[in-house]
Amino acid sequence: MKPTIESYLASLADDRQPAMTKLRSAIVNNLPSGFEEIMENMPSYVVPLSLFPAGYHCTPNTPLPFISFASQKNFVALYHFGMYADQELKDWFVAEYPKHMKTKLDMGKSCVRFKKPDQIPFELIAELAARRTVDEWLACYQNVKPR
Repeated sequence: MKPTIESYLASLADDRQPAMTKLRSAIVNNLPSGFEEIMENMPSYVVPLSLFPAGYHCTPNTPLPFISFASQKNFVALYHFGMYADQELKDWFVAEYPKHMKTKLDMGKSCVRFKKPDQIPFELIAELAARRTVDEWLACYQNVKPR
């Protein structure tokens, strides 16, 4: 049986469950319509194949990823493919981060790492989730994907 997001969250350590549940809510309650919540290896928000049949070029016949999050061994990770592909969005996030947090931003290409689950900027994540519609994400993705 494939795990659900609820079973994934329930399986987390007690110190991670509240933050991960709040992170999910921040995304779900602010993500523009059209994205779909699915459970892959982690909770993910994607453009469903019904809206974009071409899917993700790296793994054909799978929905186009947009945002995911996971509880890793030493941190909570937020994966935002939009920031990887959209420099303007990434620049906005990097500029906004210090307005919400006292800690240094720990970020890779599409991954933001939070070492302390109780120090996640949920309002900033909510705003980030709301900043791109499905159509805007698709236009960006189609503009930058390998041909």
